[in-house]
Amino acid sequence: MVYLNFTDFSKAHLADQFYLVDSPIGAGYRAAPEIFFFEPQNLWYLIFQDGNSGYSTNPDIGNPAGWSAVQNFFTDVPATVTNNWGPNGGWLDMWVICDADNCHLFSSDDNGNLYRAQTSISNFPNGMGEPVIAMNDPNKFALYEASNVYNFGTGYLLLVEAIGSDGHRYFRSWTATDLAGTWTPLADTEANPFARASNVVFKETPGWTQDISHGEMIRASHDQTLTIDPCNLQYLYQGDVPGNYSDYNSIPWRLALLTQTNSAC
Repeated sequence: MVYLNFTDFSKAHLADQFYLVDSPIGAGYRAAPEIFFFEPQNLWYLIFQDGNSGYSTNPDIGNPAGWSAVQNFFTDVPATVTNNWGPNGGWLDMWVICDADNCHLFSSDDNGNLYRAQTSISNFPNGMGEPVIAMNDPNKFALYEASNVYNFGTGYLLLVEAIGSDGHRYFRSWTATDLAGTWTPLADTEANPFARASNVVFKETPGWTQDISHGEMIRASHDQTLTIDPCNLQYLYQGDVPGNYSDYNSIPWRLALLTQTNSAC
């Protein structure tokens, strides 16, 4: 995992990169980070997958060397996950969002299941209960990974990465009035996706990628509520230049920014 600090996305590629292996997080498998400021404790939380459900804390977001050693929400992968992740699945892409009373941990398994666990605000980060299956799809590629959830003021927006019939990645979306669901489809098909190469206009290099993959919304606040401005959506994502790669870890992902142009506000 790498830390970058910049004020203008057009200059992001010039920012110094700090590898978090050089912080107390240390070496090992860490991936898919999410970050927020947990106001009740006056601490920043970095959430990530590490084979389990990792997190680290830091009182100062401006000090990338200040992250604590890795801790986990669970002592081991929960039984609900191991019983449902299938022969080629895993536990990945942890995501935390809090409402007024509870903090909710969403996660995926590359086998068509979206999980949700929760603990109280007062007990966070301890006390996560056994996950429940918040959503599932018999086509595992339709509900694959990289879930992210946001508060848009009058409800919640859920995004989940899917792999389309053409093998390319895109995002589906749902809304709910409560983080416990029920989730109502918003733009959730290949023909009507939340974000896909087919509904994106590339500003600089047309069609430089066919994959809109794992990302995070630029938020209107930085606290645990993960509040976004629904009138001004921007989404930081990873895309890959088309090519033949030996495996997922060899793909040369690039970061890019989606900006909404069809706001109804």
